[in-house]
Amino acid sequence: MSAHPDDAEIGCGGILAKYRSQGFKVGIVDLTDGEPTPYTASPEERIAESKESGRTLGLSNRLTLTLPNRRLFDNFESRIALAKVLRQLRPKLVLSGWGQTPLASPDHYQAQLITESGVFYSRLSKWEEYFDSLAPHRVNSLFYYITLRENPLPAVNLVVDITNTFSTKMEALKSYKSQFRANPKQPEGVAPWIEAMGRYYGHLIEKKYGEPLISPKVLELERIEKLLDGPYV
Repeated sequence: MSAHPDDAEIGCGGILAKYRSQGFKVGIVDLTDGEPTPYTASPEERIAESKESGRTLGLSNRLTLTLPNRRLFDNFESRIALAKVLRQLRPKLVLSGWGQTPLASPDHYQAQLITESGVFYSRLSKWEEYFDSLAPHRVNSLFYYITLRENPLPAVNLVVDITNTFSTKMEALKSYKSQFRANPKQPEGVAPWIEAMGRYYGHLIEKKYGEPLISPKVLELERIEKLLDGPYV
């Protein structure tokens, strides 16, 4: 889940590409179309970029809801809109952006709250009138991704090795030509930022590139054998 097209690619694009290559169905739901922005000619341009990025990642689904950019709030209507999508797609695992992003869009934090509530609403019974009679669906797991714009940064307790799909992630981000063109503050573009983030989290697990995830719950270790070859599960 993401507030805008490109948020998920920044935070977990390598993870999505990795598990798609392993045969899993993966998708992105953008709560808004991200428009208006200073850079695009029209909302259609941003949607076209997101679809191109989705093809690069090999997504099974890419949906853009009609919630309002810049006015995204965690309210009843937003929760219901997302819960309907979850009941339709029936995912087992949901990844959400995490935390507040001062000096960046407040939509990011609202998207986290909507996602948490939408996951809960998705499983509720005896409320069919709000969900177009779609059957309840229980999401098994919820994790959070980060983009290094969050403050404070959370304690990371899981890093995924994306060494083999980092180039796919970068190629997907190149689809957003309207968003990542050079500017005086970032004349070199966003590549150094994404590269640094990938290398830092990769270093933590002794791999070239990594992407972090945060679990909202304590994780159970069922088999001790997973720890015998090293500290990385």
